[in-house]
Amino acid sequence: MQQSQDELAVEFVESITIDNRLYKYDIAGSIAHAQMLSEQKLITKSEFQEIKKALTEISEEIDAGKFKFKTEFEDIHMVVENALIKKTGDVGKKLHTGRSRNDQVCLDMRLWMRDEIAILIQLIVDLQKALVKLAQKQGQIVMPGYTHLQRAQPILAGHGVLVFAEQLQRDKERLNDLLDRVNVSPLGSGALAGSSLGLDRQRTAEILGFAGVTRNSIDSISDRDFCVEFIFCNSMIATHLSRLAEDWIIYMSQEFSFITIADAYVTGSSMMPQKKNPDMLELIRGKCSQQYGNLMAMLAMIKGQPLAYNRDMQEDKKQLFDSSDTIEACLAMTTAIVANTTFNKKEIAKDLDKGFLDATALAEYLVRKGVPFRQAHQIVGKIVNQCEDQNIALSELELDKYQKVCDKIESDVFDSLSPENVVKNYNVEGSAGLDQLNQQLEFWKDELK
Repeated sequence: MQQSQDELAVEFVESITIDNRLYKYDIAGSIAHAQMLSEQKLITKSEFQEIKKALTEISEEIDAGKFKFKTEFEDIHMVVENALIKKTGDVGKKLHTGRSRNDQVCLDMRLWMRDEIAILIQLIVDLQKALVKLAQKQGQIVMPGYTHLQRAQPILAGHGVLVFAEQLQRDKERLNDLLDRVNVSPLGSGALAGSSLGLDRQRTAEILGFAGVTRNSIDSISDRDFCVEFIFCNSMIATHLSRLAEDWIIYMSQEFSFITIADAYVTGSSMMPQKKNPDMLELIRGKCSQQYGNLMAMLAMIKGQPLAYNRDMQEDKKQLFDSSDTIEACLAMTTAIVANTTFNKKEIAKDLDKGFLDATALAEYLVRKGVPFRQAHQIVGKIVNQCEDQNIALSELELDKYQKVCDKIESDVFDSLSPENVVKNYNVEGSAGLDQLNQQLEFWKDELK
């Protein structure tokens, strides 16, 4: 049977199936607004108490799963107000004095985002702690470092692990920076131009714990910059998680065998019984593109809207909530994977001499002997070619053959060769040596208290 036009319109415009999760923020904002109205003598104190009591009851009913969200009331604001009026009659009808759904939804989203930022920051800290713990436990293992996915220089495993702690630190800083822009109250801006009722915006901001109020009423209700920025922050977190996933997918392959991930976080094949697939990491990598899609959808939604409010903005919560839910899940899963991963020291050591990881250290040895770096670079290139021909490591070439290529090379050259010696000799702040790793671990120990 074909739907009536009215039913079709109701289903098309409703957002309660998505924005019902804002109920506690909508109720908190309504109680604050009612309190301000009573203080401004726009409603009586007893009316405020009646409204507050009824709204609290509605919140408790929703918490207990006893409340039905009806789509005919479109959104969380109308659903809550309708329930309030049912409980209080004409008193409930006074709540919307000096208020519009336009400033109401902006308020709800800012309140929600304040809490969500705190949740994400804690999840980031949890992941950073897992990374630091892994770096403390197995960080002294010497392994290859890569550029262009080619062996480049030796590093300590902990140095490579703490890369991701650094990236996440920037993500945390971005979220904290965003919080300053989120933490202002738009309530009192009304539909777009404010009110003639003498509302005290600073008071509602104070009650709700905001640092201040927005300055321009039109901007207040049309601004979705903070939503775009929030999804961008999540996109950057996803980018960093995706890079970790990509590295570790490679590292756990049989061609590398650098790490082992606990069986709980890998899956088998429906056809090949021997397989252990890094499905969780692959999904983390895949969900990164989902964040980018949300970001582009949000940017496209707001780019052509005339001022001030337009119904297009109702669609912002789909991207916003999907972004936050997805990044929460990815952070939690990455933390679990990191906490259950071990580096395979024997497997890494087995082929550590491959790729001439100490070639740059040999060039730096020549620099210390007074050879210009560009000349040293050419000399080492010739020595590497000799070693390749003999299928030996730089540390295995005889001293006399070194000296035939460059007479400045002495027996102490071998102190600069082998991946283990190279790592031992790193002496620049922030480099991949043991002293620097210990310094980084001390920093993170203090940072993550």
